[in-house]
Amino acid sequence: MQNFDLVEENTSILKKSFLDSEEIISFQTEIPQPIQKAMKTFIEEHPNWDQYRLLQAALAGFLVQNGITSRLITRLYIGNMFGTHSF
Repeated sequence: MQNFDLVEENTSILKKSFLDSEEIISFQTEIPQPIQKAMKTFIEEHPNWDQYRLLQAALAGFLVQNGITSRLITRLYIGNMFGTHSF
């Protein structure tokens, strides 16, 4: 696996909090190259999205679809997917 080159070292995955009361947690991980390429392509084709928003929406969506019933996570997912800057 290669390091995700769209995210600079030690930057926050949650660049800007959707909810004012949320804490921001930074982490760094390796991802498979095909995922990195797909993310890069998507971001290039959708200028209203960036790597932070994409990862935030993907993680929140995964959690919602797999049984997490947190209202805050659901709001984060909906805000990213269907907000004013969706596409």
